[in-house]
Formats: sequence, structure tokens, C-alpha cells
Amino acid sequence: MSEWRDLLIAAARRDAETRMRLVQSGELFAGYHPEMEAVHLENAALLERALDAMGWPGPGALGDEGAAAAFMILQHAISRPDLQRRGLALMLDAIPRGQANALDAAYLTDRIAVFEGAEQTFGTQFDWDTNGQLSPAPTRDPADLDERRASVGLPPISEVTAHMRARAASEGDAPPADRAQRQADFEVWARRVGWRA
Repeated sequence: MSEWRDLLIAAARRDAETRMRLVQSGELFAGYHPEMEAVHLENAALLERALDAMGWPGPGALGDEGAAAAFMILQHAISRPDLQRRGLALMLDAIPRGQANALDAAYLTDRIAVFEGAEQTFGTQFDWDTNGQLSPAPTRDPADLDERRASVGLPPISEVTAHMRARAASEGDAPPADRAQRQADFEVWARRVGWRA
């Protein structure tokens, strides 16, 4: 198991280092950067092999750092809908055994819903709105959102929205110049990788 732990931690570090370099160069936010997607796909293939070998790679098998790396890789495997759906099912089975947590499952549940074109449940996924503000992607039952968020350990949506906007500004992320073109490009990508029929 320690081999999987080391491999997954190294892969997660490569993801973070690539992202940071692309943020610093200003290249990250112009669509899904090909280098970032290549790292995500390579890491997804590694995680898929780990899932085949051991099932859900929770802290009991990989320790907290290894389990966190596995989740990060899964959350970033956006070009692999099959892997994200499989990982979510394994996580949900692992939660009662203490080998996954509801907070991570909430993030992945929302990410899958948004990529499938559905409303998210916990308000964890953000995008640029029509007013040029970074805001939660469409969310079901907004009146009960903070209650659902609290049930999995998330702070109120207003706090996270302020944090996300400040982070975007500090990283140089900005609304797309052509929101309609960005959405069209996203739909083409989503069909290509299998999020859309």
C-alpha cells in the first residue's frame, strides 16, 4: 500500500505544481489548459489502477496524506466522467466505515452534477455569472442551501463566495471576454469527454 500512497502523493504534487506555474504565467484561466488536462488524465489513469487494485484508497490504507491525494486526483479528473462517477460510488460506500468523508463526497457530487448540466446540491462549484461575478453554479433549493452545507461541514455560502472572489482576483482570474463562446467551448469539451450524450 505504501507504493500506492507514494505514487498518489507525487501525482497530486505534480498537479499542484503545474497549476501554480500556469497561474503564475497567466496561462491557466484561458480555457482548460492542455498541459493541465494532460496531468489530470495521467493522474486519473494512476488513480484508476489504484482503485482496481485496492478499492477506495482511504486513510486506513494510505494514511491521511495519501487519501487526500487520491481525492484531489479524483476531483480533478474532469475529463474522465466514468472515473468520477465510479469514485463517488466507492466514496459513498466508504463513508460509513470512516474511510471517506461526507465533505469530499459533497464536492464531488456537485462537480458531477454541474458537468452533467444539472443543479448542484451543496454550492461548492463556482463559475462566472452574467454580471461578471464569480458565483455558485446553479444550485437546487437555494433557500435551504446553508443548512445542507452545514450538514457536511461547509461554512455559509456568503463566506465562501467572498473567499472565492478574492482568490480569483489574487490569481488574476477574470470573467471570460466572450461568455457565450466560453460556454460553447465547454459544451464541445463536455460532449467530447462524455459528460453530455
